[in-house]
Amino acid sequence: MNKDQVKGTAKNVAGKVQQEAGKLTGSKEQQAKGAAKQVAGKAQKSMGDVKEAVKDSTKNR
Repeated sequence: MNKDQVKGTAKNVAGKVQQEAGKLTGSKEQQAKGAAKQVAGKAQKSMGDVKEAVKDSTKNR
């Protein structure tokens, strides 16, 4: 596991929390920001997954 995977997962979770908080308070802005943070987190985790796959494939050579 690398830092992008960890940070991406954390960002995704924080986005879910922010989105839910926005739902509870009725804030469309916080819901949108939370959703955007989730997308960014998933993208960062995916980048980390790719880096890890590349690292693993070069290790096996």
